[in-house]
Amino acid sequence: MRGGVFDLEKHFVFYGAYHSNRFNILIHTIFVWPIFFTSLILFYFTPPLLRLPAFAGGLDINFAFISVLLFALFYIALDVKAGSLAALLSLLCWFGSQSLAAAMGFSLAWKVVLGAQLLCGTGQFIGHRVFEKRSPALLDNLSVALLMAPFFVLLEVLGSAFRYEPYPGFEASVRAKISLDRKAWQADKLKKSS
Repeated sequence: MRGGVFDLEKHFVFYGAYHSNRFNILIHTIFVWPIFFTSLILFYFTPPLLRLPAFAGGLDINFAFISVLLFALFYIALDVKAGSLAALLSLLCWFGSQSLAAAMGFSLAWKVVLGAQLLCGTGQFIGHRVFEKRSPALLDNLSVALLMAPFFVLLEVLGSAFRYEPYPGFEASVRAKISLDRKAWQADKLKKSS
């Protein structure tokens, strides 16, 4: 277990406190990775900072590549096993998004990205409004919410499907802390409404 910026439990509890309803988690599981993927399509069109000609056709080091690299390294630092899977998924998203962006061209790509982002974002806001009854995490901490969203849903799937825990006791610890956070939030909400 690490502390500071690489404290998986702290980040998971923060994000999980905004995502405790099973329908809202399902909505996020469906929509978070497509948001990540379509963002990379748009980032394909950022200017390269460096071009590596050693690869077939060259490799542009642009915002898309740097974003994926940072996400991948962050996930591995949080948890080597699940983080490696998240890093692999991130790299696959990068390869796929870059190929799709090159085939579509900018004039079509931004329309596809806009449509997908609106659909996925609206779905998530509905999940928060209807099922969670709590505003999205990104309104309170944008950077943690954006970084943790893909990893959170992956850990939720791994935990549900395979009972995966980054370390023994992780699930029980985060669920207890999420429960405390939600109780404090509900008490604060009740206090403000009275």
